[in-house]
Amino acid sequence: MPSPQDRSPPLCGSSAFSGATKPGVPCSHRKQSHPKAASIDTLLANLSETLASANAMLNDLAFGLEGSRRHVALGVAQMIELGTLLANKALDRVELRV
Repeated sequence: MPSPQDRSPPLCGSSAFSGATKPGVPCSHRKQSHPKAASIDTLLANLSETLASANAMLNDLAFGLEGSRRHVALGVAQMIELGTLLANKALDRVELRV
């Protein structure tokens, strides 16, 4: 049975990808669509959801902590929340233009 290392994507510059210019870099990026394919409102909506998820995970973690570690985790959660608010405000502005 192959090990997990055997199942990793081939690296650029390996024999499977002759002519690649960046040896040692996984070539999975070749399968992705162009980043400009997504609209700005889609990107902002995904950003907002990602930040909201990060905030929920960090708050869950913070309430299991005590003392200064809890304060640090809650401070980071507050910064994530501010980022979420900014992303939502930008999304609102984009939606108003459409």
